[in-house]
Amino acid sequence: MDPTTDNAGHTGDATAARSSLEALRAEIAKAVVGQDPAVTGLVVALLCRGHVLLEGVPGVAKTLLVRTLAAALELDTKRVQFTPDLMPSDVTGSLVYDARTTQFSFQPGPVFTNLVLADEINRTPPKTQSSLLEAMEERQVTVDGTPRPLPDPFLVIATQNPVEYEGTYPLPEAQLDRFLLKLTIPLPSRQDEIDVLTRHAAGFDPRDLRAAGVRPVAGPADLDAARAAIAKTTVSPEIAAYVVDICRATRESPSLTLGVSPRGATALLSTARAWAWLTGRDYVIPDDVKALALPTLRHRVQLRPEAEMEGVTADSVITAILTHVPVPR
Repeated sequence: MDPTTDNAGHTGDATAARSSLEALRAEIAKAVVGQDPAVTGLVVALLCRGHVLLEGVPGVAKTLLVRTLAAALELDTKRVQFTPDLMPSDVTGSLVYDARTTQFSFQPGPVFTNLVLADEINRTPPKTQSSLLEAMEERQVTVDGTPRPLPDPFLVIATQNPVEYEGTYPLPEAQLDRFLLKLTIPLPSRQDEIDVLTRHAAGFDPRDLRAAGVRPVAGPADLDAARAAIAKTTVSPEIAAYVVDICRATRESPSLTLGVSPRGATALLSTARAWAWLTGRDYVIPDDVKALALPTLRHRVQLRPEAEMEGVTADSVITAILTHVPVPR
């Protein structure tokens, strides 16, 4: 079986799994133009069992990206539009009275799926935002004292608009820290935008991915095989110290009021290992850490107001730290 052309979900071979996951980019490109870094970030999050915060203005194909990823991995996906009147039970599910049996039965909410797209998560109050916390952290939902496990794989992909803050409820630092990665979805380049319009003019329908030629090229078994291989990826003491030094430097930065926590350091090591394996190595090098530092750390730091007024960004602070922290030989 060729894992790059057929569904390799039935193989447990790590090499075949890597080939299948590499084929994801080409498959997703059939529907989404020019978002390779975001695709890679989502795959890394799946391999690390982490969750993703997607930030981008409306209309840059965030929803299409998630739907296409689910189709190419043969996973179930559901979308929840977060609004000010959304209740926690609208996300997790609730007990419903059945008049025929005179008993209450559990009606699962949209969180019971593989990929949950939490659209505009900052538009709903903290009570509903926090209803995702148990699901994200414990991979279960407790209703009426009964814990109910979520499917595996399980990934929350939350979106927020970076420019429109009126009527929003910013995610608190504790909840931001629960996201493994924060990926920014930029506006497309001129050529990419021309390609998008050309596809639509030729009849591309974003609601019909099968007609666009998107097929499953990997599956849950590939993710399991990949995770097993990543767990064996070597991390030298020097690399571990390098990750710690980067995170400690954020805590000492004069531009930040909040630096990266030890959980953030663990996250950076985890994403660097996944990236090392995806690129074909069974050991981590400093470049792996640098490649994942921005998406893994940018949402875990908090700028001082005066630094923000001067145009300093979280990305610029982390980039400066990467240039100053000594790289192990």
